[in-house]
Amino acid sequence: MVNIRKLESDLWESADLLRAGSKLTSNQYCMPVLGLIFLRYAYSRFKLVEKEILKNRPVRGGRVLPVEASDFVSKSALFLPREAQYEYLINLPADIASAELTNQSGHIMNSLGEVVNNAMELVEAQSEQLTGVLPKDYTIFSDELLAELLCIFNNSALEEVGGDVIGRIYEYFLNKFAKNIAQDDGVFFTPKSLVKMIVNVLEPQGGVLLDPACGSGGMFVQTGDFVSAAGMEANAAMTFYGQEKVEYNAQLCLMNMAVHGLNGIIKSGDEANTFYHDAHNLDGCCDYVMANPPFNVDKVNSESAQSAGRLPFGLPSVNKDKEVGNANYLWISYFYSYLNEKGRAGFVMASSATDSSGKDRDIRQRLVESGHMDVMVSVGNNFFYTKSLPCSLWFFDKGKPEALRDKVLFIDARNYYTVVDRTLNEWSEWQLKNLNAIVWLYRGETEKYAALLEEYRAVLGKTAFSQRVEELSAEINALRDEAKKAVAEAAKREKKKVQADYDQRLAALEETLTTAKEAVWLYEKFGEGEYRDIPGLCRAASLADIEEKGWSLTPGAYVGVAPAEDDGVDFVQRMGEIHRELRELQKESNELMETISRNWEEMGL
Repeated sequence: MVNIRKLESDLWESADLLRAGSKLTSNQYCMPVLGLIFLRYAYSRFKLVEKEILKNRPVRGGRVLPVEASDFVSKSALFLPREAQYEYLINLPADIASAELTNQSGHIMNSLGEVVNNAMELVEAQSEQLTGVLPKDYTIFSDELLAELLCIFNNSALEEVGGDVIGRIYEYFLNKFAKNIAQDDGVFFTPKSLVKMIVNVLEPQGGVLLDPACGSGGMFVQTGDFVSAAGMEANAAMTFYGQEKVEYNAQLCLMNMAVHGLNGIIKSGDEANTFYHDAHNLDGCCDYVMANPPFNVDKVNSESAQSAGRLPFGLPSVNKDKEVGNANYLWISYFYSYLNEKGRAGFVMASSATDSSGKDRDIRQRLVESGHMDVMVSVGNNFFYTKSLPCSLWFFDKGKPEALRDKVLFIDARNYYTVVDRTLNEWSEWQLKNLNAIVWLYRGETEKYAALLEEYRAVLGKTAFSQRVEELSAEINALRDEAKKAVAEAAKREKKKVQADYDQRLAALEETLTTAKEAVWLYEKFGEGEYRDIPGLCRAASLADIEEKGWSLTPGAYVGVAPAEDDGVDFVQRMGEIHRELRELQKESNELMETISRNWEEMGL
């Protein structure tokens, strides 16, 4: 079985090593490398579909009829001419000029970069969605460097794991480039755990999805995964629309969608500036809106914004230059306005927007009074690759059941996360499920909560979750002791292998322990499945509660602070013990200093 995480890491390390050995920056390197991953995916899918087509291919004159482009269209796959197939590129001679290859225009190609550029043009000719999207600047690479890159993504493990994992690898590289480049302050890449949280809460079932600040398309990809996991065909169930002002980001989006087999209509450039254009004429038409817009944008022309509409609650504050000084509430208004009468929206927003004053507060009041505010989630620091500031997730639901119309669920998740490294946090898969479970219980969807408990039990067994934590902790401690002894007794040349074997076993146990701890976290709060307000974590507040708080939507204002855990220790008694321990330590210290002084005197020093 292929270790996907190791494969991702190995591929990145190999590719980044080549970049470090060249004079190219991450910014120059990003798009061409993602283009090669795309080409590798397209070839894998081409071979898979070709095999299906050839199964029942008619025979004429003793020969199987050759496959044609039209055969692939019906199977939602790209037809690849021979010169655009990855295998063809891998097997080219080192001296390209000697091969006398010609491009589409009939010109002789003298470098591998020209050949790959030509391959990209041939792929674009097969798809209107990809026209003008794929990178065609491969001549910036030397033939040797480009040949090595092609070999890196010719890894046989990619055939083993299939196209879905190539999609994962594309996302992994996109993530890594986002950290390295921090292009436009990283706005082109929304961390996956935030995207998953948004999709999980909205639960798309089919219809029109708009992301009016679509970046590299993470909302579309995750929605596609969610819909597919529910047993539907994403392209049949969903219609994807995107707007992205930065054309570079739109190219990343279209490639990302293509790698995941998704079709979409993405507009970019000035006509896709959401402040001034409803590029797809979707006001009031969307089943779902998802977005991570740029925060705190200033100098938006208020007259142009007002003319463009989609402001059901009016303009935010305007300065003397007739500019909106902070566009957060323009975005919030757009997301609400795009929804149809049953639509749902989920988006990332600066934390400051939850209780900003002036006209922002008026807009927020009208939003709450509409009865369509659904859920608010506070997210802690370090969830973004280039920002350390906290943010909030907002959710609207115009189809809320009557019983919830006068309520908003507040979740304060600022202290609930997994540390990835010193500068980055995320929600693990189980943490995402736990947060989602709070929403299910608030909505009365207890069957989904029960299914999650069964999922935990399938991994952990039928033992009580807290007991399983104790058992696993004991197993890990025992295995560590065993490992230490085994490594010490192993022959010198075997020590590393023995340690590696134990490390692998320990990692598996520790992963299960982490899962058990998440099960305990959930079960101790909600048992077998009944929503209740948890101090410091969640509260279903009424509209009257929100009015009393001045229309603030800051979760911390409602959920309060979690009570300090009682460790069963008498405070006065323990302080007395600590005081006695300190006196004993001080006494020992004084005696030690006297002994040292005497020793120095005896030595004549």
